[in-house]
Amino acid sequence: MAKATAKTFFSEDEMTRIAAAVQEAESRTSGEIVPMVVDESYDYPRAEILGGGLFALASAIVLSWAFGGESIWVFLPLFVGFYFAFKQWIRRAPALRRRLISEAEITAEVEEKALVSFVEQGLHHTRDETGILILISLFEHRVFVLADRGINDQVPPHTWDEVVSTITLGIKQGQTCDALCAAIKHCGDLLQEKVPVKHDDTNELPNLILE
Repeated sequence: MAKATAKTFFSEDEMTRIAAAVQEAESRTSGEIVPMVVDESYDYPRAEILGGGLFALASAIVLSWAFGGESIWVFLPLFVGFYFAFKQWIRRAPALRRRLISEAEITAEVEEKALVSFVEQGLHHTRDETGILILISLFEHRVFVLADRGINDQVPPHTWDEVVSTITLGIKQGQTCDALCAAIKHCGDLLQEKVPVKHDDTNELPNLILE
């Protein structure tokens, strides 16, 4: 089975359901909710370099010791050849590449991707500063919620933990669309209470972004 990408993560029917969930939630509030799915938040070149170097070093040492009499002139070409081969292998093996990345780096890169996307997609330009980005980053297996200050100033810091937990559990159970729709409804309920709909509200942002 082919690995799911952001473009294929949801079926056409699921995308329609998600867009409808956003529309329903936004019909009750002046806030803007934008679910976004990305293949990965960063390409992590250090993981390829580190993994390629370690695997190449081990392989070159063993082979040069076994067949080259520990000669440096045998070791060096073996190391260079193995390095580029293993580097390409790691690039094409997401599960292995992820094991070469620390959880701290993953957390930092997903948060940075959310911040950058928040600006790039114009969530910081909503009229009442009430945009919410729900980011699902596939490679990292992470969900991150980022809200503008018009909402964050009115809710406790842990507010978005429930949204993240709902979606994360849904992904693990193979019910991502249902979980995301439930999370969107929860955001709508919260926004309805804090920033109710105004008579001249318009849909300022996309209802789903696949990148």
